[in-house]
Amino acid sequence: MSEPTTPPRGVLLCNLGTPEAPEPPQVRRYLRQFLSDPRVIDIPAPVRRALLELVILPRRPKQSAHAYRKIWTPEGSPLLVHSLALRDAVRQALPTHRVELGMRYGEPALDAAFDRLCEAGCVEITVVPLYPQYASSSTGSTLELLYRRAAARWHTPMLRVVPPFYDDAGFIAAFAALARPLLAEHAPEHVVFSFHGQPERHCHKGDRSGTHCLARPDCCDAIVPINAQCYRAHCFATARALAGALALAPDRYSVAFQSRLGRTPWIRPFLDERLPQLRAQGVARVAVMCPSFVADCLETLEEIGMRAEADWRAAGGEALVLVPSLNTTPAWIDALLALVRAQAPHGAVAPSA
Repeated sequence: MSEPTTPPRGVLLCNLGTPEAPEPPQVRRYLRQFLSDPRVIDIPAPVRRALLELVILPRRPKQSAHAYRKIWTPEGSPLLVHSLALRDAVRQALPTHRVELGMRYGEPALDAAFDRLCEAGCVEITVVPLYPQYASSSTGSTLELLYRRAAARWHTPMLRVVPPFYDDAGFIAAFAALARPLLAEHAPEHVVFSFHGQPERHCHKGDRSGTHCLARPDCCDAIVPINAQCYRAHCFATARALAGALALAPDRYSVAFQSRLGRTPWIRPFLDERLPQLRAQGVARVAVMCPSFVADCLETLEEIGMRAEADWRAAGGEALVLVPSLNTTPAWIDALLALVRAQAPHGAVAPSA
C-alpha cells in the first residue's frame, strides 16, 4: 500500500493587473473591467456605467495606451514581467507548495489562478495581496472575489490571508536597502514618498464615527483602532517607517499622492502640487519613492520616472531620481517569504536553504 500523501498547500500572489498590450482595444478592455468594479468607482451602478461608457472609455484608452507604449518591454508589461518573476522566485523557495499569480483585472486572471490551486488539491491557500497598504479598492476587492470563489465550492479551502504589511520590518528594510545607495549617490535634498491616490470618500466611509479620518489635521499621525484599515493612515505609517530606516530628518521628506482621476475630492497632498512647491523653496535635487507599489509599473516608470522628471527639469530642477520598486530584489523575496511563513501552521513552511 502506498503511504497517504499530505495535500499540497497553495500560495496565491495577487496584484492589480495590466493590459495585455499597449494598444487602445486592449487598454479599453482592461479599463472597463477595472473601473466597473464598485469598490473602485463606488457610485450607483447606472451613474458608474454612464461615466465609464460616455466619459472615460471614449478618451482614456488612447491616452493610456500611449503611456504604456513608453514603458513596454519586449517581454511585455513591466508589472506582469516582475510579478511573474516574483512568482517563480517564490516557487523556487517553496518547492513543496503550489504557487500561482493572479491579477484582479486582466491576465493571468485571479479567479482562474485560484481555481488551479483548488484543482491541484490545495485545501489550505495562503493569499498574498501584494498591496502594502489596505484599500477597499485593492485588497478589499481582491478578497471579496476570492471569498466568493471559495464559498462557491463544495469543499471550501481554508484561506490564510497575509495582512497589510505597510510597516512590516522586512518590507521596510528591503525598500530602505534599495534606496540607500541611490540616495548616497545622488544626494537629494528632499525625498518624496509618493503613494497612489484614492477619493476622500473612501476614507470617510471607513470612519464610522465621522470624527477622525480627514476630520482632524493629525488623523494619520498614528495608527489607532479607528483608522486601523485607513489607506491614508497606512501610507503615512509607511513613510514614517522608511524615513526612520533612512535616517531622514522630518524636514527632508514629505508624503504625496499621485494618479487621481476625475473631479471628486481626492486625498492630499497631491504630488503634482508638492513637487512645484519644493522647486519654489529652492530644492534642486529630489528623490521619489513609491512604496505603495512592490513592482514597477505605469505609475512608477511613466508617471514619475518620465513625466514628473521632465516637469521637474522644465521647472529648473537639477535632478529627480526615481527609486525603483522592490521587484525581485533578494531582500524583498526574503521579506515576502517571511510574511507567507507567518500565516502557516507551526512548522508547515520550513525556511529555505
